[in-house]
Amino acid sequence: MADTGKEWVLKECKDKGVEFIRLWFTDLLGMMKSFAITVEQLEEALDDGMGFDGSSITGYQDIQESDMIAMPDPATFTLLPWRPSDHSVAKMFCDVLTPDGKPYAGDPRYILKRQMKKAADLGYTFYVGPELEYFYFKDKHGTETLDEGGYFDLTPLDVATSLRRDTILVLKQMGIPVEYSHHEVAPSQHEIDLRYADALTMADAAMTYRLVVKEIAYQHGVYATFMPKPIFSQPGSGMHTHQSLFQGSRNAFFDPDDPTHLSTVGKTYIAGLLVHAKEISSILAQWVNSYKRLVPGWEAPVYIAWSQRNRSALVRVPLYKPGKELATRAELRCPDPACNPYLAFAVMLAAGLKGIEMGYELPPEMTDNLYELTEEERKQRGIESLPGSLGEAIAATEKSELVREVLGDHAFERFIWNKKNEWDEFRVQVTQYELDKLLPIL
Repeated sequence: MADTGKEWVLKECKDKGVEFIRLWFTDLLGMMKSFAITVEQLEEALDDGMGFDGSSITGYQDIQESDMIAMPDPATFTLLPWRPSDHSVAKMFCDVLTPDGKPYAGDPRYILKRQMKKAADLGYTFYVGPELEYFYFKDKHGTETLDEGGYFDLTPLDVATSLRRDTILVLKQMGIPVEYSHHEVAPSQHEIDLRYADALTMADAAMTYRLVVKEIAYQHGVYATFMPKPIFSQPGSGMHTHQSLFQGSRNAFFDPDDPTHLSTVGKTYIAGLLVHAKEISSILAQWVNSYKRLVPGWEAPVYIAWSQRNRSALVRVPLYKPGKELATRAELRCPDPACNPYLAFAVMLAAGLKGIEMGYELPPEMTDNLYELTEEERKQRGIESLPGSLGEAIAATEKSELVREVLGDHAFERFIWNKKNEWDEFRVQVTQYELDKLLPIL
């Protein structure tokens, strides 16, 4: 394994002529934060971290206890390919620490690390492969699209095609493997799929991916957005997340003798996702706009069920192919690409581990199109729905012992407070729909 420690970083900076290093971390809602240091400060930063004021970071400390430390992770060092080569700029993700050098309880990266350690203590490594969809628009002030393509359409050599190609090239330069890319269902909607990795590596990669998509769009004079539902009449953008547990090199989800090829670990893990789906929904779909996407009929699953083929189910288990045991996995289809990936991966893992720990029973597979069943038919089969709004989702999360345990009291209470404020602010808005429909007649 290549050295990725302090001395390697210092040598890379010297060899590549790096002048500035951007230190990246995220707030509680998954917004990227950054400040830059010069290469002369790098060794000190790697040894002791760099102090910053945490009181202005969403979900972090109050002003009377605001001193924080950003501790760079050398394993995340890469150059920023879009910066000038004669004055190179690099980046590293940081762990956020308290002044006494302990992990900060509100750091999303630490929250995910803590949950992954719980899995590791049980002998598991948690792998994820998210599919982040997004839109290109002419600018950030509207939703004028760049193309009229549809799912998997081979569009002409237009701006959107060049944007996707350039984005992939930059991701590869930054050491982020890409499996494939394609046009999505809606006009100007696209998807670039990252090759699966352990959850921490993937959360860092997902944050980088979102920034690179936007950066390349900006360079081309257009705007990219991960907003879950930007266009009324079109499907929204999801982040279908493939996940599995490994024990060493063995896929713990696979059983060659089971008709579904799912082991007991795989079945109880998926049952955990289903049982806890409502209470983790506000983490996986955290914005008021998220629930404009999560409605029946737009390929966004809202019914809590699982299937091998049925894409209307919340969890899909891709069909087993002989010789592909390592690919056995569960695909959770409700998350959207505007979530905080650190928190999202952490609560997914926690729900799955709870299913394994408690031995949850996996309900029967749903093979029917759930959208075509009546409400009474779904009720008879015991199929429940995800929350219909951020308000409902937060109410479910607020009562969740599982989410409180994963986030910890500090982050849990700040997340609930922030999301309640967002919901309260949204509820009193007067929308254009109301003005158009009601003002002329009431």
